[in-house]
Amino acid sequence: MDALKTLAETFPEAAKDIRLNLQAVLSDGSLSPKQRYGVAYACALACRSRALSEALLQDAGENLDEAVIDDAQAAAALMAMNNVFYRFRHIIGKPSYSTLPARLRMNRIAQPKTSKPEFELMCLAVSAVNNCEACVRSHEKAVLEGGLSEANVVDAVRIAATIAAASVSADAAVTDAAGF
Repeated sequence: MDALKTLAETFPEAAKDIRLNLQAVLSDGSLSPKQRYGVAYACALACRSRALSEALLQDAGENLDEAVIDDAQAAAALMAMNNVFYRFRHIIGKPSYSTLPARLRMNRIAQPKTSKPEFELMCLAVSAVNNCEACVRSHEKAVLEGGLSEANVVDAVRIAATIAAASVSADAAVTDAAGF
């Protein structure tokens, strides 16, 4: 975790808890190391944090193989689209919009490189970052139906929350360094 540790050391003192949480969520919990790093990488991409994404890639080692990286990238990209669309439907609250087809291509969701439950877990975490209630509910259901547990769901969302906070902290560090 050298790259992540180096990045976290740049966080402002106000983000001390985030530094500690970042290390903790990637070290333990009910998820496998590949699941933890896949969720973290997908969320870092969703947060648009290049520094955090690169640090995760450097530190993950065998925990981010080509299949996990590909699924994380697909989850971040697809949820960037779906979370906007389905969040709109939810926010507007008109039943008439729910009857109209999305007409958005999303075949990749059915073709994960890892496993369906692991891909759904990444989509769930990214949807939590993007605050899409409809997608969170849909992916949480798919994760549980795929055999993962509620503890796995909570760990994935804990990682998502920490990565979102680390992204903010990394941006604050850049702003501090620039003298703003």
